[in-house]
Amino acid sequence: MTSVTGIKIAIERVCVGLYVRLPLSWSDHPFLLNQFKIKDEEQLKLIRGLNINYLYLIPEKSDCEPLPISAAKEARSPAIDDASPEMDKLWQEKTNRIERLKNYKRQIQRCEKNYERSLAQLRSVVTKIKNRPVTAVEEADQLVDSMVEMLLSTEETALHLMNDRDDGESIYFHSLNVAVLAMMLAKAAKMNSHDIKIIGLGALFHDIGKLKIPTAITRKTDPLTDPELNYLKLHTKYGVELASLSDRFPDEALPILEQHHELIDGSGYPQGLKGDDINPYAKLVAVVNAYDNLCHPQNPKKQRTPFSALSFLFKKHKEQYHPEYLNLFVKMMGVYPPGSVVQLSNQQLGMVISVNSNKLLFPNILLYDPSVPSNEAPILDLEHSDMKIERAIPPNKLPDKVYNYLNPRVRVSYYFDPNS
Repeated sequence: MTSVTGIKIAIERVCVGLYVRLPLSWSDHPFLLNQFKIKDEEQLKLIRGLNINYLYLIPEKSDCEPLPISAAKEARSPAIDDASPEMDKLWQEKTNRIERLKNYKRQIQRCEKNYERSLAQLRSVVTKIKNRPVTAVEEADQLVDSMVEMLLSTEETALHLMNDRDDGESIYFHSLNVAVLAMMLAKAAKMNSHDIKIIGLGALFHDIGKLKIPTAITRKTDPLTDPELNYLKLHTKYGVELASLSDRFPDEALPILEQHHELIDGSGYPQGLKGDDINPYAKLVAVVNAYDNLCHPQNPKKQRTPFSALSFLFKKHKEQYHPEYLNLFVKMMGVYPPGSVVQLSNQQLGMVISVNSNKLLFPNILLYDPSVPSNEAPILDLEHSDMKIERAIPPNKLPDKVYNYLNPRVRVSYYFDPNS
């Protein structure tokens, strides 16, 4: 019977086509992963050069049976010693990968700090908007300025999945998410820094009107009654009123607050505007807002994965959103946005944790590897791998051990970081 870690077999029985796990820590062998399918005789020789007596077979992922005991010794390939050019090459590749991983983790740490700082600034803005609106808008202006500077500092921008610490104040996470993604989309649309800043401010304040809606409505998970829904829809009007308390809030950003629920087919609110009657900035923010609302609906049971949310928007509702912005958003996020749980071509499971705006086909993936502690889980850079993503998997379909290891986010939060 196969265990979680595989069946122990003698090294002499190993052959090409077997999916194996090495009985070594990741730092004690030159291969990029602890478990993999043996693809050729050269790789087989390298495994035997590790001077191990056994390894673990994972039958369900293998293409063949291990060699029979009687034929194993005769079929054994000559081992390659530790000093061989092939082994040296593998070790060099792994060393380079370790260095890239260290750089990546430093990048993530920097990104996390910027994200936490932005959340703290946004909390300050929200608490001041009613009583000190001028100060609130000035602080928001400074926050967006710093984000624009970061976003435009290089051509390549990585979008990272952030650790979620939901404290019940979803307006902060949602507003910052929409601002981050809307500004990235504006950059992808080749807008100038002024336009990106206006979109950033409008997106940051787009739901501010919900502060005037009772929490019994904004946090209700059951379907809203018609009167409750009508009350909730007033947040667009209230948002404009709150932002207008400060003469520092740019008039150009006000339509975002008022029209981010308008849809180009006329089915949106508050005015049922169509097509070109909707403000261009609001059209852009509407795409991002719809995506984040699908990922974080009021009713958690209706929550969609990033992959599912993106697919749903594109396949079912593309007639409601500006086609250029929707297509660009899908392209920007990649087929598998950060937060997507995926299965790779070697059948290994993992979670997409970042995408690069210029290398969408090569995201970074946190791998499930039960032989490695979850806090040291390997991160695979697809750009430097011969693997590819085969499909997305809903987190609720994962075995408990995989779910607990990967820890898919209940709240999917993003922040960007320029690749220097």
